[in-house]
Amino acid sequence: MVGSPWSAAPQGRRRGPELDLAILDAALEQLSTVGWHGLTMEGVAAGARTGKAAVYRRWPSKADLVADVLRAGLPALGEIPDRGSIREDLAVLCRDMRDAMASRAGIALRSVLHECDNGSADRFHDLIRTGLTEPSNRLFRDLVQRGISRGDVRPDATGDFVADVIPAIMMYRSKVCGSEWGDPDIRQMIDQVLMPLLRA
Repeated sequence: MVGSPWSAAPQGRRRGPELDLAILDAALEQLSTVGWHGLTMEGVAAGARTGKAAVYRRWPSKADLVADVLRAGLPALGEIPDRGSIREDLAVLCRDMRDAMASRAGIALRSVLHECDNGSADRFHDLIRTGLTEPSNRLFRDLVQRGISRGDVRPDATGDFVADVIPAIMMYRSKVCGSEWGDPDIRQMIDQVLMPLLRA
C-alpha cells in the first residue's frame, strides 16, 4: 500500500510548511481510520501536536482540509513505457490505478464519498475526476493511439465510452463489491473485456 507523502515530516514542535505537512498527515490518518464522520478538527490538531486554532487558520472547514488532503495525497499516474503490446501496456495502467485506489488517500476518498452529504460529495467527485479518472483516461487514450500505430488496436477504438471502461469497472468493483484487484483480476478484465473491445 502506498504510504503517506508527508510521513517524513519532522517530529516535535513544527511551524510553517512543516506544520502544514503534519496537519495534512494527521488528517489523512484520521480519514483512513475513522472516516469522514469521525474526523474532527480537534482530533487533527491533536494528531499534529498543535492547537485547533492553527488548523482553522489554514483550513476554515473540515471539507476544505479534507479536499487538500485528498488532492495532495492521491498518487500521480505516471507515463507508461511501451511494453510492446496493448495488453501489457494496459496491465501497467490498471496496476497503477489499483495502487492509487489502494493508497491511504484512495481509501480515504472512498470512505468520504460513502459518508459525506451530497454537497460535499460533489466536491470530492471532482477530486476523483481530476486526480484519477481524467489522468487515467488520458493515459488510456495514449496507449490506444500507440496500439493503433502498432497495429494491435482497431482504428475506431477512440470513443469516450471506451475510455471510461477501465475506471468504471475498477471503481464499481472496488466501491460496490469490495474487490481488491489482484493481478489475476486485472488480467482477467483485460482479456475478457478490454482486448475484445480493442482488438484490431
